[in-house]
Amino acid sequence: MAAKLKKGDKVVVLAGKDKGKQGEIASVNPSAGKAIVEGVNIAIRHTKQSQSNQGGRIPQPMPIQLSNLALLDANGKATRVGFKIEDGKKVRVAKTTGDVI
Repeated sequence: MAAKLKKGDKVVVLAGKDKGKQGEIASVNPSAGKAIVEGVNIAIRHTKQSQSNQGGRIPQPMPIQLSNLALLDANGKATRVGFKIEDGKKVRVAKTTGDVI
């Protein structure tokens, strides 16, 4: 199945402790159905100091369920994603505006 959300997409969080926050997708794990969004779902990881990096409490974004994310359209509002065939290619389309993503 084609991916509705991809790396680099601007999204808004629909549910959870970070509801309403916006960010850009850093990575997607389709098999787990999760994505890592910059600045959202931050957890503190305690890391030991090593030769290459400083230890301490390091904030790190954790994966968030894809069902809790919605794509932002050109107007900056949350939208669902549909698919359409254009020139023999399958393209993603915003349901609210009908624009090709």
